[in-house]
Amino acid sequence: MWFSAAFLVPWERAEFSYVRDTVEVSASSLSQHATALEKTGYMEVLKARVGRRARTWLSTTPSGKRAFERHPALLNGIASYTPEQDASRSE
Repeated sequence: MWFSAAFLVPWERAEFSYVRDTVEVSASSLSQHATALEKTGYMEVLKARVGRRARTWLSTTPSGKRAFERHPALLNGIASYTPEQDASRSE
């Protein structure tokens, strides 16, 4: 799910089809990720008409950007975990 958020962080807003094509996912997959991130408050989804065509834009919210910035530290903590850490805590 973070791949779409990672792509959006430096942008103010990006069109759905551009994000889909750039991160090379299906429209269905990106739509599901966008919906999940929107429910958490990490992404905004804006739908509007441009001429006769419906368009969708995605943007990362300030809380989404903060969560994404914390994400590498969380992954590093998971990657450096050893079972001995739990054993030393229970003694």
